Amino acid sequence: MNGRVIQRSLFGAGGAVLFLVLASVFLLTIGRPPLLTLATMVGYAFGDVYSASESLVKATPILLCALAVILPARLGLITVGGEGQLYLGALLGTAVVVNYSGAPMFALLPAMLALGAAGGAIWSGLAGILRSRFDVNETISTLLLNYIAVLLVNFAVYGAWKDPASLGWPATIQFPPAATVPSLFGTRVHLGFIVAVVAAFVLHIAVTRTRWGLELKVLAGNRKVGAMVGLRFARSTLIVMAIGGALAGFAGICETSAIQGRLQSGLSVGYGLTGFLVAWLSGQHFLRAVPIAIMIGGLIAAGDALQLYSKIPSASATVLQGLLFAAALAASGLAARREARRG
Repeated sequence: MNGRVIQRSLFGAGGAVLFLVLASVFLLTIGRPPLLTLATMVGYAFGDVYSASESLVKATPILLCALAVILPARLGLITVGGEGQLYLGALLGTAVVVNYSGAPMFALLPAMLALGAAGGAIWSGLAGILRSRFDVNETISTLLLNYIAVLLVNFAVYGAWKDPASLGWPATIQFPPAATVPSLFGTRVHLGFIVAVVAAFVLHIAVTRTRWGLELKVLAGNRKVGAMVGLRFARSTLIVMAIGGALAGFAGICETSAIQGRLQSGLSVGYGLTGFLVAWLSGQHFLRAVPIAIMIGGLIAAGDALQLYSKIPSASATVLQGLLFAAALAASGLAARREARRG
């Protein structure tokens, strides 16, 4: 066991070195000094309280969407529907605000968050039903449902929910204070981050220390064996898909309420896909996803700051993010192949 840990650590270090090499080549290509630019990005991401808080703001929906991928993966399911679940959660949560904007906080805020989570659960659960009842591949169905959810939000903000005072901008009314998710310590970091971290710990304990987690492991390994001992794959599929979708839906309504202040077109900047990649980088491990999501959130926040203060296109951060994913996946793939050869 110790040998495997050491080996994975070595491959992880190799992945970090590979990323630095690839990032340096890219930065040299666009005429930027590699070490100075990377150091500047670290400063913009975590150099002070404001920078660190903005990184956590970006990390929150990424982490929640990553958890929405990791939990179904424990049953052997590969879902890419975090984006759609996030959008539908934002849509249903906003429905409460649009129709009951004058309600008191003690009623409006819980209802908004509950419906947001329910929206994601419904959207993911639909893919779960297609998988368990009709054997429709969940990867394909969740991917297609992403597009439908985005279009539904666009339909709402361009149509019936469009704020007449927005001067043509496709967005709903501004959320009232009673429908605003509380922030932490005077920053833009909101309650959603605490929920995401707690959810990661709770799910880790649930899948590693409970009978339910053992059931998921058995069904993931061999459904026929699971059926022989009374385990139901269809039921487990619906449960893990619904819980995962609820987390992504919660991310959507939190992003809408706490960060943007209204539902509008272009709610997400690829949080669902980024969450999927974080889930795979973590090895489908709930706790490892937390620091990885924070690191990626810092990279995204640094990209915004680079564009604003250093006149470097924000797309550069996207390229660096892609290089990071490629290097990490290459390292983990080589480590897995080495372990397979050793048997």
